[in-house]
Amino acid sequence: MTVAVIGGGISGLVLAHRLRSQGTKAVVLESAARVGGNVQSPAHEGYVLESGPNSFLDREPATRELAAALGVEARIRPADAAAKNRYIYTRGAMRKLPSSPPAFLTSDILPFSARLRVLAELFSGRGPAGVDESLAQLGRRHLGPEATTVLLDAVQTGIYAGDPEKLSAEATFPQLVKFEREHRSLILGAIRSQRAARKASAADADGGSKSKLTGLLSTFDGGLGVLVDALAAALGDAVHTDAKVEGLTPQASGWKVRVREHGRTVELLASQVVLAVPSHVAAGLLRPLDEPLAAKLEGIPYAPIAVVHLGFAPGATPKPDGFGFLVPAVEGKAVLGTIHVSTTFPFRAPGGRVLLTCLMGGARRPDVVARDEDALVALAREELKAMTGLTATPELTRVVRWPRGIPQYTVGHLERLASLDAGLKRWPGLHLTGNAYRGVGVNDCIRDATRLGDTLA
Repeated sequence: MTVAVIGGGISGLVLAHRLRSQGTKAVVLESAARVGGNVQSPAHEGYVLESGPNSFLDREPATRELAAALGVEARIRPADAAAKNRYIYTRGAMRKLPSSPPAFLTSDILPFSARLRVLAELFSGRGPAGVDESLAQLGRRHLGPEATTVLLDAVQTGIYAGDPEKLSAEATFPQLVKFEREHRSLILGAIRSQRAARKASAADADGGSKSKLTGLLSTFDGGLGVLVDALAAALGDAVHTDAKVEGLTPQASGWKVRVREHGRTVELLASQVVLAVPSHVAAGLLRPLDEPLAAKLEGIPYAPIAVVHLGFAPGATPKPDGFGFLVPAVEGKAVLGTIHVSTTFPFRAPGGRVLLTCLMGGARRPDVVARDEDALVALAREELKAMTGLTATPELTRVVRWPRGIPQYTVGHLERLASLDAGLKRWPGLHLTGNAYRGVGVNDCIRDATRLGDTLA
């Protein structure tokens, strides 16, 4: 029988493709009129915009393998060298993020006393065993209060748009927790990890390894939507859009899936069902069957995000330096960060245009996302003027709102995952995948869906 994949975002599409590539029949049931979820790359007036994620780090084998299988590997484009600089807006000014320990010592990213406190991290101790600490707790113990408030908060904002006092350190930055457990000091752990990576790279080179992974920030020449379009084309009529799943019923040999598709209700028999939808949607489908399991899924919070694109005509404003900047919450801004898209990926704003993408709202400013489009554009321009001096009038403005934008891996998230896995055992043939569980990035979703596909196939 068929594997029913409910949800046509990147996770569901990758899973179905992986299954079908190994000879397992699979269908994708997507309630919207198009697939891709929040991975959308619309083109407007010469600009290529991203409605959701903007890029991925080219270090995940599953992503490279998928691109190759779909015939789009040659369309991967690394970030321009001009994007190497990154900035943080802190203490009322734009400050360059140092790229090395010596540069950190001489930078103004933190006051001198706070930089000394970071150096003292070499002598820090391990946290209590068996305790799921918040990211802020881990940061204060190792880096001190100011570095946590500025640097660590800015870094998590660029990924989760969350509140470090609530985020689980181990669920959001497992590498830091691993460094602490194995090396005591985060700095020592990072140094030793980099040393081991260099040795491994040298060994691969000596052994003739031909890995194409670059480790660079990357996208596709037409945006991340290229990957979605390629998946949809490869899956063909296995993808059903405007197909809303209304109910699941366990059967002796699998599951009966009730679907409202193009105005009529049909029933599909499936050997396995995968919920590749946001956790609150999965909760709604499971509530008639298992209220405790549904409650755990509903308990995963999301940070609302507004994506504000500002496009400027050639010559209207100079091309900004670097990848962009992040804004710690202590600065009190609605803008969480801004990507200098035309600097990072010039092909997305050709002909000398300048494209900026502002991310606004987040877990600590959810009210911002509720504003109308004109108000969001005005607020973004006002704050950009205050932070960067930008005064030019954009020729293009586009706003995308995600009321439930980024899943928040709050303290207790790993325990919740273990409880979900245990609860699913009550329902053989039922599975979960997506960005609410084991990573919010594009690479994370592809890796988890690929793993699940191999398991089911």
